[in-house]
Amino acid sequence: MTTDYTRKKGIVYKNQFHIIFCPKYRRKVLVDDVANDLAEIFHQIAEEKEITIKSLEIMPDHVHMFIEFDPRRMLHKVIKDFKGISSRILREKHPQLKSRLPNLWTRSYFSCTVGHISEETVREYIKNQKNV
Repeated sequence: MTTDYTRKKGIVYKNQFHIIFCPKYRRKVLVDDVANDLAEIFHQIAEEKEITIKSLEIMPDHVHMFIEFDPRRMLHKVIKDFKGISSRILREKHPQLKSRLPNLWTRSYFSCTVGHISEETVREYIKNQKNV
């Protein structure tokens, strides 16, 4: 099985996350032009910050992202960039968001690492290292 690892000077990685976050009060504001603009903004941020968006789905009241980035960057800062930059740009472009929400995004988010092998496989591999 071939795994596509990213190779950079001094590091090889496959650092992938499934991320979910919601607008404040889970309001259904991510629709029509707002959703289209948000997708474009996310892709611009990803390009600038060297983040790969492997999949993106914008629902009316939440966002699903599957991303990969250099593990020397911290996840909470990556999410802060997506939320902070997108909030500022969307609220400038769509003033109705300012009147409906004090902040565009909640402070919370969901994250889950995504790998190509199971947790049990990793445990067994580590446990059996002395036997090799």
